This record gives sequence, C-alpha cells and structure tokens, in this order.
Amino acid sequence: MSLDELADKSSSEEIQVAQSDSKFRSLNPGPIPIPAAPSIRSLVDSVSDERLDVMASHQSENGSGSISTASSTVSSIESEKAAYEYLAQTPIKSTDAHLVEFSEAMRTVAKALRRVAEGKAAAQAEAAEWKRKYELEMAHKQQSKIKGCGSCVSNDLDKLASQLTLETSASDQLGCCGKHGICSHEVLQDVVPGPIPRPNHKMVGRKASFKLSWGCNGDKNGQHKHDFVSFEKGDITTAERSNKQILLKWESPPQTVLFITKPNSNNVHVLCAEMVRWLKEHKNINVFVEPRVSKELLTEDSSYNFIQTWDNDEEIKLLHTKVDLIVTLGGDGTVLWAASLFKGPVPPVVAFSLGSLGFMTPFPSEQYRECLDNVLNGPFSITLRNRLQCHVIRDAAKDELVTEDPILVLNEVTIDRGISSYLTYLECYCDSSFVTCVQGDGLIISTTSGSTAYSLAAGGSMVHPQVPGILFTPICPHSLSFRPLILPEYVTLRVQVPYNSRGHAWASFDGKDRRQLSPGDALICSISPWPVPTACVMDSTTDFLRSIQEGLHWNLRKSQSFDGPRD
Repeated sequence: MSLDELADKSSSEEIQVAQSDSKFRSLNPGPIPIPAAPSIRSLVDSVSDERLDVMASHQSENGSGSISTASSTVSSIESEKAAYEYLAQTPIKSTDAHLVEFSEAMRTVAKALRRVAEGKAAAQAEAAEWKRKYELEMAHKQQSKIKGCGSCVSNDLDKLASQLTLETSASDQLGCCGKHGICSHEVLQDVVPGPIPRPNHKMVGRKASFKLSWGCNGDKNGQHKHDFVSFEKGDITTAERSNKQILLKWESPPQTVLFITKPNSNNVHVLCAEMVRWLKEHKNINVFVEPRVSKELLTEDSSYNFIQTWDNDEEIKLLHTKVDLIVTLGGDGTVLWAASLFKGPVPPVVAFSLGSLGFMTPFPSEQYRECLDNVLNGPFSITLRNRLQCHVIRDAAKDELVTEDPILVLNEVTIDRGISSYLTYLECYCDSSFVTCVQGDGLIISTTSGSTAYSLAAGGSMVHPQVPGILFTPICPHSLSFRPLILPEYVTLRVQVPYNSRGHAWASFDGKDRRQLSPGDALICSISPWPVPTACVMDSTTDFLRSIQEGLHWNLRKSQSFDGPRD
C-alpha cells in the first residue's frame, strides 16, 4: 500500500472517531452535577488517549506503519461502552440534601438575628446603667468640691448640717427629668443654698417648682449621718445608718390637680364632684379629669364647665408638663391605672382609699380637706416606687433591631401558660448569664411595690417599697427546691421561650395588656428611670407596716395567757 493510500485511510478513521465522539456528546448534552468527578470531556479524552496508545502500539508491531480499520472501530466502541459504564456506576446526588442544608443555614441566620436583637436591648439597658453610674460619680465629685470650700459658706452649712437636697430649678427643666419630673437616676446631694427664685404667678400653666430633701425620723431639719464605706488602715467598715425619708417641699404653690377615679362607683362619683368643687372654690386650683368623668359631671351639672380634659393620646403624653399633683379615688388598681397614663415622669400621687384593699392608698377619704391642705402646703413625705421597663422581642421580626414599644409596670409582669395544658418552659438570664429554666405554671417578675400582690400569693416575700430590688418568684414550679429570689435593682432580666417548648406562653403587665409569647420570643425587664412618687400620711415605713397589718392582718393571733410565776 502506498503512502498516499495509507494517509487517506487514516483520515477516514479519524473522521469515524470524531463522528462517534459527537454522537456520544449528543447523548449527553449537559453537564452532570457530580462533585469532585471528572467531566465527560476529560473522560472521552482519556479514552481517546488510550485508543491512540493502542494505535501507536499496533503501528510499532506492524513495523510497516499500517493500521487496520477493524482495530480503530473496536477502539471507538470500547470508548463509548466505558463511558456509559462509568456513568452507570456513579450516583447522582439528590437535590434534597441541598434543601436541607439551605433550611439549616436559614435557621442559623434567624438565631443570629435574634441574638443581635437581644444584644441590642441588653446594650441599651447597660448604657442606661452606665449613665446612672456616671451621674452618681459626678454628684459625688460635686459634693466633695462643695465640702472643700466649706469655709466660704460655713454659716449656711452649719444651718443645714448634712441636709441633702435635689434642686428642681429652671436650669434642670431641660434635663432627663423634664419640668420638675422625679427621676430615680438622680441622687440627693449636698448643695450650697442659693437665692430661691420668686415664683412668677403671672405665668399661667407653668408647673409648680419643688425640691426634695432627706428627713430623719420625722425630723424635717434633715439631721442624719451619711452612708459610706470606710477602708481606713486596711479595715472595711460601714458608717452608722440612719432612717432617711424623702420630703417634698413646694417652692411655688401647685396650680393644677389631676383626678383619676374608680369607674362604676356612686360613692366615688359623689366624692369626686365634691372635691373638685372644693378645690376650685377654696383653693382656686385648675382641675383635670378623665374624659369619662368630664362627661358625667357636665351631664349632671353645667357649672362644672371649668374642668379640663384631653382628647387624644398625644395630649396624654404632654400631661406631665401641665399637672402638679394627681389625686386618685379608689384602690390600688386606680393607682396602677394612673401610673400607666404616664410613660415618663409622674407627678406626686395622693391616693385616697375607696377600694376593697389598698397598700398604696393611705389617705382616708373622710378627711380629704385636711389631707389636701397638708399636701398643698407641704412639706410631706413621699415614697418613690420603682417601675419595671419591659421590652418584647419577636423572633419572627424581619429586622433584628425591631422591638415593640416599652411597657412600664408598677406591680409585676407575669409570664404564664394561659389555657395550655403543658407546663410553661422558660429560659431565664440575668445580665446575659444563664440563671435557670422555669418549668411550672409561670413566673412573676415584680417590683418591691408589687411584693404584696401576686408575688405574695405565689410565696414571695413582702418587701418595703423603697428597697431597691427586683423580685423573681415562680408560680407553682415543678421542683421542690425552686425558691423565690430578690435581685438587685441594677440587673437586666431576660425571659425567653425556647424553640423546643411544647406550647406558647402569655405575658401580662399589671394584670392587663396580655400578649402571647411564641417559641423564640423574649421578654427583657429592667428598672425604669421614672418612679411613681406617692404621698405618705406619716412616713414611708409607717405607712407600709400599717398597710400590711390592716390589709392582711399580718401576724395577728391570740396572745398567750400569763399564768404568773411558778414556785
């Protein structure tokens, strides 16, 4: 065979191999998603390389360079057969695994977003706490500076001794307490008495100014010893403590009083009408009432056209800038309702007892003239009742920074199982540190003012309302060792419904505004900077002890008889 014929036959065989290759590619037009597996092209190329090696070996064996057509045809058939066998042996990964991985990734992202939202709320609470500490430190520095120049004002300091006052002058109206608002993050500090500004009686609608001072055992001169810790000579000691009561003294006469009354009570309605008319005629006091009360009084007598009220929620937000004093007629529930109207500063509250049970209503309604005279003239003792600030974080929120509006409660926030037949399962954290898991009917997070309410019924201790703390009381826990706790006021509590909880939980705030907590939701609680100042008949401690003795008959039992000495 000539060289030209051999070249033509080799070209025809390469064309046949190319056609078989194109036929194979037409059978497999697209790439197969097999991880870490060679592509079909590389597979065919490797098989083609093997075919060329066989052809070269045949060429060397023949010596003359001739290649038979039968051998090339067999090589192409074997290449296709080897490719199909490899594809048949390699399993194709199912797409279900990708969906599982994607769902797990989305769940991880959701958990991360929830943690970021919780971290933001905790950071806000921590920032507020650091702000409070900074204000305390600045107050101590100012106190030390004043003590350093005691020789300059020796006469004034000798007159006031160690009296502590918190001035509420016009320069403080733009601070965090607004216009003479009482803020729990402020401290009572030693100040040099300056000239008292004369009240401008021509300014209609301006709030009355006042100042707060410490009193000792009813002594309004403010003589008491400072509380401090000494570490002289390496020995840590505390100073002798004294009984301190907070006194409120008006610097200008109060001009506006707000009445909050118990609904659906004829006795309350009659007394309210009488008190409103007496304040207007004898004291020339501006009177604010609720829209419901305004309608009732105007329907009864058109001469009550001097009373004022509000029309919408926006006016309620500005109510603390107009009202100097709040008068409540009812029980503890009426005081809770009055406090809920104020999301910020709360004016002093004078609570008259017209309900079934009252731990925060010390004033008798029969003597309202004498009581109001004493309060309007001043000074009088007050009790600063801390409130809880609660935030609800929803796990389903698309934005990790989205939280619901804060809720302020005076008594307690309760998390229970609602109508579910399963035990409530809650995870509790204190300042981002895990505390415990609650398995039972629920949990009560209470203020010290609320220690005589639901927390008491659940086995919690009764605590003086001015003790700085947060009560942590379980409701029917499924454990013999789960006892109530009293935590310091500066902590931040987080109660979370875990994802593996069998049911939902329900949160109620001072017995109302009930909200459902689904798995993944969290509730964050801390002390609010805006307490509720309530007026006292005597002082804070005397009123508290009398309330538990009269309201609960605390430790009332028949006395043991005395048989006389024995011989």
